[in-house]
Formats: sequence, C-alpha cells, structure tokens
Amino acid sequence: MLRNEDLDPQRSQAQFVQAMIEDLHWLGIHWDEGPDCGGPYAPYSQSERREHYLAAWRRLRDQGAIYPCTCSRKDLAQAASAPNDTDDEPIYPGRCRSRSDGKEFAEPAGVNWRFRVLDDQEISFTDLQLGSQRFVAGRDFGDFVVWRRDDVPAYQLAVVVDDAEMRISEVVRGADLLKSAARQLLLYRALGWSPPAFYHCDLMLDEGGARLAKRHDALSIRHLRESGWSSAEVLQKIQPLKRV
Repeated sequence: MLRNEDLDPQRSQAQFVQAMIEDLHWLGIHWDEGPDCGGPYAPYSQSERREHYLAAWRRLRDQGAIYPCTCSRKDLAQAASAPNDTDDEPIYPGRCRSRSDGKEFAEPAGVNWRFRVLDDQEISFTDLQLGSQRFVAGRDFGDFVVWRRDDVPAYQLAVVVDDAEMRISEVVRGADLLKSAARQLLLYRALGWSPPAFYHCDLMLDEGGARLAKRHDALSIRHLRESGWSSAEVLQKIQPLKRV
C-alpha cells in the first residue's frame, strides 16, 4: 500500500505526488493500493481523509483525552509532518492542561489540541528490528499535538487513524521515528484500537553520511536519477546508518 501523507498544505504540492510515484517505480518498488491505483480503503491521500480524522478527534475530545492549547510555539509548524531525531517535538510544560476540557469546541480550528499524557507512565513495546523499547511519558515526551490551530491534523493522529482503518498489520519506517511509536500506542489505547507491529529500520545515507531527506537538502533519489545513476547503483551504494 502506498499512502500520500500530504497533510501540510505549505509543504505538500500536487506536482510532487507524480514525481514520488515515478521515483519509487524506478527503484523497483511496487504496490497494490495507492492514490494512483485505488483500493478498498481509498482515498489514499491524507488531504482527502479529513472526516476520518475529525471522527477520531471528536472521540478523544469527548473522553477528555485531549485539551485545547492556546500557547504560541514555533515548533507547532512541524506537527503535521513526521518528526525525527533532529526536530522532535519539545516536551510541553503543561500550561493549558487544566484551563478547559474542550467540550465547548464543536470544531478543532483555532487552537492547538494536545493529547494528555500521564506523567511517569511507562510505554513499552518490542520492535521487530531493535528489540525491547521503553519510554516514559513526561520525561521522554510530553503532551503532544494531535491537531494544529490552523485546522490541520497532526502526523501522530493521522497515521494512527489511517493505519487502523486501512488494517495495517506491520509498520516499517526509519529508526528516527522510534519515539513516535510510544505516542501512537497511547492514541491506539485511547481510541480502543489494536496497534500494528512496528519495525524501525536503519536510515539510508548519502555518500557524505547525510540522511536522505528533502528537509535537510540531502542528495535526493530524483537528483541521482537525473545525474545518470541506475537504480541498481543507487541501491548498491547507499549505506545503512550504523546503530549506536
């Protein structure tokens, strides 16, 4: 399954979708369901799945699992995109925790919505690649954003809703998202859903040792392709990140 995670309108542009599909096919990666071919759990672009996220937001609001936050924080601009080890969401100090339960809000727009974690709550799981993992709420992460004040659902909520509704059994992603699994497990519990298995793999690096990611201007697959590299050369030369 290919899912187009295009929540943030400032970062996601339509012309990039076709380029993504072309690059993946060029690398020899194919899928049975996706935005280009449909499938039983369509739509496969997150920008078209707002009602699914709203339903989950309402459930969390009604049970008091989330609360409105009026704090102005520059880092909230990143909440709709997947975090990583260099730009993870800072631990929130909890200023708005007791100001409102949010029941007066019919829609999420206008404030930031945070999931209320229990301080010192331990979240443990076994990663299929990295083994036993343990995180402590309030120490490793705090009340995290599930919906932004500009009315954009955050990455953490959107992928949980999509993975549950699309019946994903195993999530495979980069090791820089390991801490996100702990946050998402709390959302799965709050929504009464069974979580998938997680496999966090080593990151892919360019020849200079930089992580392949457009946000850091690292060397892109498209650039290598246009420079005359073959897909076999790309797969052979890219080095996996060593674990520490």
